[in-house]
Amino acid sequence: MRVLLTNDDGIDAPGIAALAKAIAPQVTTMVTVAPQTQMSECGHRFTMYAPISVEQRADSAYAVAGTPADCTRLGLTQFAPDVDWVLSGVNAGGNLGVDIYTSGTVAAVREATILGKRAIAFSHFIQRPLEIDWELVAHWTEKLFTTLQTQPLPAKHFWNVNFPHLMAASDPEIVFCERSTDPMQVIYEARAQHFHYIGSYPDRPRATGTDVDVCFSGNIAVTQIAL
Repeated sequence: MRVLLTNDDGIDAPGIAALAKAIAPQVTTMVTVAPQTQMSECGHRFTMYAPISVEQRADSAYAVAGTPADCTRLGLTQFAPDVDWVLSGVNAGGNLGVDIYTSGTVAAVREATILGKRAIAFSHFIQRPLEIDWELVAHWTEKLFTTLQTQPLPAKHFWNVNFPHLMAASDPEIVFCERSTDPMQVIYEARAQHFHYIGSYPDRPRATGTDVDVCFSGNIAVTQIAL
């Protein structure tokens, strides 16, 4: 099996290392094409009117001075056109519900889907002050990748996976669910000449049975998203 890895946290982020570790036993070829730096919340933005520099980090690893969607395009046209899957993440932070419109993690797999590849976005909700256990994340990711390979995935659809933040190591339930369409909190505070966003991610609406509710309840939320 041949796989392209990318993310929006940057090529040096612990999440993409956990992803690589998780899938290594199952793949024959792994190519990483990821942003040089943090590119979170950039959505499905491309670099169209400027050259994109690429730094080769290893035989099959490339750091791109561009967005996650740029990385997918370059990966599938220049470095790994014949892959079977495109995997993005594991993002440090949830990408639930309406987050998919601003998420660079999700944009990378959406672009892969547009280009005809099977794709999965992996993200991890953060419940502060807890810190992410990346070894546990790698374990969960290996399990999810194995599971999703056996599930039907229609053309022009991709998977979006969100891990919960648990206080103790365990194997939460995998729940296939619908994506929330409720808004995030839209709250700003005026300070001097500026407005500061002060909405709380964990306090967003959580309609019963949606991905937000499933993940916040301590289970792994898996949604199938159509273009």
